[in-house]
Amino acid sequence: MALRHAPEAAERGKEPGEGKRPTPEEVGARYAVQAMFPYRDENETQRTPYVTIIIITLNVLAWLVIERAGAPLALARAVCDLGLIPGELTGTLRPGTQFPMGEGLICITDPGRQVSHVFTSMFLHGSWMHLIGNMWFLWVFGDNIEDSMGRVRFAIFYLISGVAAALLQVLFNPASGIPMVGASGAISGVMGAYLILYPRVRVFALVVLGFFFTSIALPAWTMLLYWAAIQLVSGLFGLLAEERGGVAVWAHIGGFVAGVVLIKLFARHDDVMAHQSHHWEPRRLVGR
Repeated sequence: MALRHAPEAAERGKEPGEGKRPTPEEVGARYAVQAMFPYRDENETQRTPYVTIIIITLNVLAWLVIERAGAPLALARAVCDLGLIPGELTGTLRPGTQFPMGEGLICITDPGRQVSHVFTSMFLHGSWMHLIGNMWFLWVFGDNIEDSMGRVRFAIFYLISGVAAALLQVLFNPASGIPMVGASGAISGVMGAYLILYPRVRVFALVVLGFFFTSIALPAWTMLLYWAAIQLVSGLFGLLAEERGGVAVWAHIGGFVAGVVLIKLFARHDDVMAHQSHHWEPRRLVGR
């Protein structure tokens, strides 16, 4: 795809049905709406999560080097050149289709389906909040899932979850001209896997109730199912609304379901059992 300056782009962005790049406020809405931010779990890892660290590093480097930490022109160019556009992947958008990418900028689609963008889009983000939120969730839940299957398997599992996430979003919006970026689909797969392997682990979360903040500890299954329910409801309401930039909730659902379905194929039974017995089984006080 190609990014071009266009004096009329700002006006075209106001037309009904035109796609636009998500604003930081729209991207951040995913965290505000759930009002619950997990910050740690009682699930000690057995080995250093090198793949999780590498994935986080790659996402941060992509944000700093390719997207120039959100500089408007660099961000728009990265989203245009490397983001996944459903209509381009399905072939329903003709080459040369234009859509606005911000003030005075338009993105023009190229010939071909740009299959590689399914993968490149996983390492791009729309704002600092988008990046930090995704990487935090990956750090909280990813180390334990990597622990349960080993490093190579985890890397493959992560990418497959991301692909499944992208494909479900494309399935629900096959003609969309709005570019998709973000690691949330793949991370949703990690969260789905966590639900299956460690449903009763205590997860500590910061809860936001208006201007009131508090910390609570919940079993992982309550937090993860609460999060999944929000995505599902948002997706169903989104089907009734006019398409616009924002959070790709069907990608979240697709990744989550992929994680739930695939985890038993990737996890190693001995590693999972050693992990459980080592840390999160209930402790009992024995009287003497």
